[in-house]
Amino acid sequence: MSIYHPEEVQTEKLKKAIEEVQTVIVGQQEMLNSIFIGLLTGGHILIEGVPGLAKTLAISSVAKVTSLDFKRVQFTPDLLPTDIVGTMIFNSMSQVFSVKKGPVFTHILLADEINRAPAKVQSALLEAMAEKQVTIGDNSFAMEDPFLVLATQNPIEQEGTYNLPEAQLDRFLFKVKVSYSTRSEEMEILKRMSSLNVPVVQPVLSVVDILAFQKKVDELYLDDKLRNYIVDLVMATRKPKDYGLMDLEPFISFGASPRATVYFPKAAKAHAFIKGRNYVSADDVKAVAYPILRHRILLSYEAQAEDLGADQVIDQIIRRIRVS
Repeated sequence: MSIYHPEEVQTEKLKKAIEEVQTVIVGQQEMLNSIFIGLLTGGHILIEGVPGLAKTLAISSVAKVTSLDFKRVQFTPDLLPTDIVGTMIFNSMSQVFSVKKGPVFTHILLADEINRAPAKVQSALLEAMAEKQVTIGDNSFAMEDPFLVLATQNPIEQEGTYNLPEAQLDRFLFKVKVSYSTRSEEMEILKRMSSLNVPVVQPVLSVVDILAFQKKVDELYLDDKLRNYIVDLVMATRKPKDYGLMDLEPFISFGASPRATVYFPKAAKAHAFIKGRNYVSADDVKAVAYPILRHRILLSYEAQAEDLGADQVIDQIIRRIRVS
């Protein structure tokens, strides 16, 4: 007689949703996993990659598969904060002001090319991202759960862009780097997209499913040894000398913030859930270390002179810090 395991049923539903997205998106497994981790944790994701790598398509496909409300805002230099959060509209007939909510009131907001808009527009998202509420006039409006900001930016075209300040970068759970497809993946893209019958994703999950997944992820087991390991990884970015990483100290100006420590267990649990486990392993922690830390480590001029990137620093920390 078979035994019913709710955890296995939930994991299978999530796996089916990811597979449905993969009927449209070829490869880009890290990006897809990261988006689903964002959904499972309520953490926002910054996706960086050159144009044409299916970033927007992946995000819209996830929204369709999960049956979540989806809105897209193209960030441009002339965008205003009210274009995102909304504003007060005066009705000349009734002589009263009414609230006109902006596109931020949705489940998934795609902030496309977020670095194209100036700081005052970027900061309009801060309250929604950090506190899950938006203030319009004298009133505050709560965001509906789940709420997720998925922002994209182009790393190679810097003319007319405004770099995100560190304080706002820190609000993102992950910074994901998207690279080109392999040759075999490129061939598969050619086969799928050159036909008149372009694949279209179908809804697999509901809002209720996502909220249930979030609760289940929060209940996953995380051993105290891994909690210590997480703290060691974060502290090693701040005081590398204390962890025997004297050679890295000249290259790090500022280490990861406490938000990294808070996000680590959430992301590691979500990664374990996607893999079908009800406990977190060291491999889960390592898998999420790069996207959690790469935008939270501020490198020094020495690192730039040595052409040393954040991922290389993180790689050294992971190689040399052990689970104890």
